[in-house]
Amino acid sequence: MESKELIQDEQKYLIHTYNRPPIILDHGEGLKVWDLEGKEYYDFIGGIAVNSLGYSHPKIVKAICQQAVKLIHCSNLFYNAPQILLGKRLVELSCGDRVFFANSGAEANEGAIKMVVKYQKEQGRDRHKVIYFKNSFHGRTIATLAATGTYKYQKDYLPILPAFKQAIFNDLDSVMEVHDEQVAAIIVEPIQGEGGINIATQDFLKGLRELCAKHDLILIFDEIQCGLGRTGKMFAYQHYNIEPDIITLAKPLAGGLPLGALIAKERVASVLQPGDHGTTFGGNPVACAAALAFLGVLEEDNLLSECQKKGQYLKGKLEVLKQKHSDFIEEVRVIGLMAGIEVVKDGPQIVQKMIEKAILINCTAEKVLRFLPPLIVQKREIDLLIETLEEVFLEYNK
Repeated sequence: MESKELIQDEQKYLIHTYNRPPIILDHGEGLKVWDLEGKEYYDFIGGIAVNSLGYSHPKIVKAICQQAVKLIHCSNLFYNAPQILLGKRLVELSCGDRVFFANSGAEANEGAIKMVVKYQKEQGRDRHKVIYFKNSFHGRTIATLAATGTYKYQKDYLPILPAFKQAIFNDLDSVMEVHDEQVAAIIVEPIQGEGGINIATQDFLKGLRELCAKHDLILIFDEIQCGLGRTGKMFAYQHYNIEPDIITLAKPLAGGLPLGALIAKERVASVLQPGDHGTTFGGNPVACAAALAFLGVLEEDNLLSECQKKGQYLKGKLEVLKQKHSDFIEEVRVIGLMAGIEVVKDGPQIVQKMIEKAILINCTAEKVLRFLPPLIVQKREIDLLIETLEEVFLEYNK
């Protein structure tokens, strides 16, 4: 089928939750992807931070194929080896002690919230509030336990749906204003992705850690977008020399397959017992096998160090671009290969012009052009990105 016919069917049969450009991606390799008509694009959004090893990495493909031949699905009523091996590896790499696998980042965050509510209840406290931050993004679900008509699944988390209290990112005073005796936890992205590549300060995260320690609050770091090598370290918290109580992960974890995880310290993880939480597909053996391969490549190919070097290169190039187009670019924000430039206007239109020039990026927070290239990106490809951005900016200035 041709793209035009498929897009017509999409508009007829699928629920309209995305506005998409009129291209259908067909296959990819490395940083490149091709549409059905054979046009080549460079992907600098990386499947929204998912394709950290690019498209069709041979070790990911091999791991998926080998496991699929053996066992595609195994319910969590039984053990499966890839899940256990992956849990062990994540604990070895992180500051946590135990892992729960889900299917997505949103599910990992919901699991974390359930865990902190039950933790506080087991300490004899009635705490159901969670502090979050303006411009954060932690998922799109509604807590499904509220619609589960079986008391045994609800009893340890009542009242269902914790109260969420908003504070201001990088503003400790705003946290103190909303903190009270009913707060159970604080959830924060060390680097806000959807919010516009906003980077937490050392003092801010240190202050959150101290507040949580003082009042026995649970500190959750949502590293779904910024974790697993994206910032040049395995986890973003490692930039700050502090440890959260829970880390949530997803996006690049399984090399493109759906897989989320929450990693928790023992004192928090121990509150969940058989029957308290679960999933049918979480920890799927094929996804876990792919994740083990992904983590292996990060280490074997020294991609964390490479990410830091390439991130510095990208930052330098973007800063030069800002100097040339200071009337158009307000700010450059980069950590590792997680980058954004805040433009004065027309962010979505710039994205469209870049697509027309065969460069895939996106715009978030209305006016931040976001770049999340695969960690295997080469300097020549970064140069191409900068050259194309400059072409677009010059066209605007005509």
